[in-house]
Parts: sequence; C-alpha cells; structure tokens
Amino acid sequence: MTTEIILRYIHFVSIFAIVGSLVSEHLLLKKELTRAEIKRISTIDAVYGIAALTLLTAGMTLWLGGFGKPSVYYTKNSIFHTKITLFITVGLLSIYPTIFFIKNRKGNPDEMIKIPSSIFWMLRFELLLLFVIPLLAGLMAHGVGFFG
Repeated sequence: MTTEIILRYIHFVSIFAIVGSLVSEHLLLKKELTRAEIKRISTIDAVYGIAALTLLTAGMTLWLGGFGKPSVYYTKNSIFHTKITLFITVGLLSIYPTIFFIKNRKGNPDEMIKIPSSIFWMLRFELLLLFVIPLLAGLMAHGVGFFG
C-alpha cells in the first residue's frame, strides 16, 4: 500500500511539473529571444522532459505492477487508451520545440533569434491536450470506457 501511495504521489507531482513547465515556456516565449533567454527556456524544457519520463515510469508501474486496480481495468478501458494517446501526442509535439531550443541556446548570449510561429502553436496545442487528460482520468476512475 505504501508503494502505491508513493507511486501515485510521484505521478501526481509529475503532472504539476509538466503543466508548470509548459505554462512557463509559453509565458516566456516571444517572437524574438536572446540566446540567454532560449537557454533559460531550454532548462525549463529539460524539467518538462524529466517530469514526463517520471510520469510515464510511475504510470506504467501503477498500470503493470499490480498496484491498486488490476491491470486489466486499464488495458480494457477505451478512455485509458485515449489518455495514453493524448500523452504520446503531447510528447511528439514537444520534439520540435526541444530540438529548436537545444540548437539555439549556445553562442553569443545577446544575439536575437527569431522564434518560428509553429513553436507557439505546438506549445498551445500541448497545453490544450494536457487540460483534456485530467477529464479523461476522472472518467476512467469512475469506470467510464471499461469494456471488460
């Protein structure tokens, strides 16, 4: 029981870290940034990546490790599959901005770099999808979507 509580806590805190880092990135983003500002956003993006991996690890352990509900409860739930698909989509959407930030963080710290508009839209879409996932989690917790 203690292990399950710790895993759920890690899962929950990771969600906050993901949302917090993405909101921070979005608020710091401007049409042009200095390399120093891009480096700061890149650091926040690293926090996002670590939190996403931590969330995934804790979630997979809860699902497949036999903690709480049996794994079949999740495996045979269409809402769970939708939730996982959205999470993967958010992860895939984050690849381009992450690569852009990593490539442009080094060099003269005062040099201005134009930020592609696609990065703004990707971050906004990631945030939109992230705000749907808790609704799906709540539905799933009440048995909606279970076809077993």
